[in-house]
Amino acid sequence: MKLLSPAFSSLARMRLWRIEAWKNNPFDAQREVLQEIVTSAQYTEFGRRHNFSNLFNVRDFKSAVPIHEYDDMKPYIERIMKGEQNILWGTPIYWFAKSSGTTSEKSKFIPISDESLHDGHYKASKDVLSLYYHFNPDSELLTGKGLVIGGSHSINPVNNDARYGDLSAVLMQNSPFWAHWLRTPDLTIALMDEWESKIEKLAAATIKENVTSVSGVPTWTLVLFKRILELTGKKTMSEVWPSLELFMHGGVSFTPYKEQFQKIIGKNINYLEMYNASEGFFAAQDIPGEEGMLLFTDHGIFFEFMPVSEYGKKDPMTISLQDAELNKNYALIISTNGGLWRYLVGDTIQFTSKNPYRIKVSGRLKHYINAFGEEIIVDNTDKAIAVASEKTGAVVNDYTAAPVYFSEASNGAHEWLIEFEKEPVDLAVFTGHLDAALKNANSDYEAKRHKDIALRMPVIHALKKGVFTEWLRSKGKLGGQHKVPRLSNERKFLEEILKMNTATFVNK
Repeated sequence: MKLLSPAFSSLARMRLWRIEAWKNNPFDAQREVLQEIVTSAQYTEFGRRHNFSNLFNVRDFKSAVPIHEYDDMKPYIERIMKGEQNILWGTPIYWFAKSSGTTSEKSKFIPISDESLHDGHYKASKDVLSLYYHFNPDSELLTGKGLVIGGSHSINPVNNDARYGDLSAVLMQNSPFWAHWLRTPDLTIALMDEWESKIEKLAAATIKENVTSVSGVPTWTLVLFKRILELTGKKTMSEVWPSLELFMHGGVSFTPYKEQFQKIIGKNINYLEMYNASEGFFAAQDIPGEEGMLLFTDHGIFFEFMPVSEYGKKDPMTISLQDAELNKNYALIISTNGGLWRYLVGDTIQFTSKNPYRIKVSGRLKHYINAFGEEIIVDNTDKAIAVASEKTGAVVNDYTAAPVYFSEASNGAHEWLIEFEKEPVDLAVFTGHLDAALKNANSDYEAKRHKDIALRMPVIHALKKGVFTEWLRSKGKLGGQHKVPRLSNERKFLEEILKMNTATFVNK
């Protein structure tokens, strides 16, 4: 492995000139991507129906193709899963990424083409590695192995040629042979379905490896780290893996977790945020320590941005990259080399920079609280949790929040369920700091809280440890990329979790 590392790292650095080309010419890159994917799909059923052969610019494309949500694409996708081809994309599709959304009882299946794998996910992964080496020229990342805490895959029962699984499982299953030399554990463990057994095997298989990087959702990574420390008797992960230098994260904001990671790892390492979804690899942090992820404009995805206020309109307006404004919430709409066309991802983003274009994920289109005109988004609450934790010495594992509606007895409020790793000495003090941080982050919330006119002080419950895990287990969504919804504008999830908190259960 050490002999191979210099060769791999040299190749990674050689990619920089290509990255600079699309980074410095994003509009050209996007026009070329759109032209390429429309041309490639012009003879598909979808392409013929929407006259792809006669679309020559962005305006015509937007006029010919409506915005789609998953239910709009589902009939096409179901036909592909049953074995039909040339429906949405011109080359055969045999893999589907099973989405990990918590808010829906039904899974979504995103088609993965050979092009979306190699010109999208894998190309972006190589670019991330190149950018990392650019800022860390003395890195020994490739002298050890990368631990990927991913999902599972299984045979599609409808069509024996088609398979589906969590995105990480699909990527691992299709990666080139040499990638297996750089990764741990082996696929028999990495692709296991049952999460609790998988944690045990992950821990046992990786304890003695030279792990230099870890990637995964923060919550489940912490579960694994704690189990490894139990098995080894060590106090920090740096004692287990002395060469650990990088944690790559995504899926949820890292802000509430960073303090926990610094403590459990026990030394300074690098942290890298990535925006890699089932639908495509959209962005990654290119400058260590700075907010914002570089938007990947040359990786098989054409981006549009819909102002959140347009959501729900019959013919919503979208803008292209050149018209984007800083610090404004947009819903992300994509057309891809996997056969998604003007597809509403469901995430909301904000631009943090326009030269080059960098973004941050601000929340989910349907994950917010706006029961009283306060327009609270996940970015607001993540930051408020971080501030309150810092000021009180608390450590938060996970949280969710929803509105308390007006009643004859009182006005509205936000009700929070928080699972603490370390509870604050005084929950009321924590609540006060969280409330103040929300006011500071969101002027609409501040206005509604003024003299308790519309909103009174937040109501916070400290949950028993393991309640969120038990709730995810009850939904069949334990492990992998699955996560608790941070915010909801209605009380369904909160009521279910609160009821579970009062019940007796075994914290497995």
